[in-house]
Amino acid sequence: MGVYRVVLSRAVEHDMRKIGSKQIERIMHAIRSLTETPFPSGCKKLKDAHSSYRIRVGDYRIVYEVDLEEKRITVFYVRHRKDVYRL
Repeated sequence: MGVYRVVLSRAVEHDMRKIGSKQIERIMHAIRSLTETPFPSGCKKLKDAHSSYRIRVGDYRIVYEVDLEEKRITVFYVRHRKDVYRL
């Protein structure tokens, strides 16, 4: 697979303000690793979503979408597991 470009939504910047610095390091490492492997071990496809996935980083979830044609990954949310799926 080629190298993918990662785009962070504004919500990610807002979400990261609420997370401790040690967790942010782990989360950013996981996001950076998506550039090489957009479907890492443990990723799960979200129900009723065409190309949205989530990965776990401790108690946090990274929700993202993969555009295979554009080779782009858009990260929508980085939230605690108790809050991530609430609307």
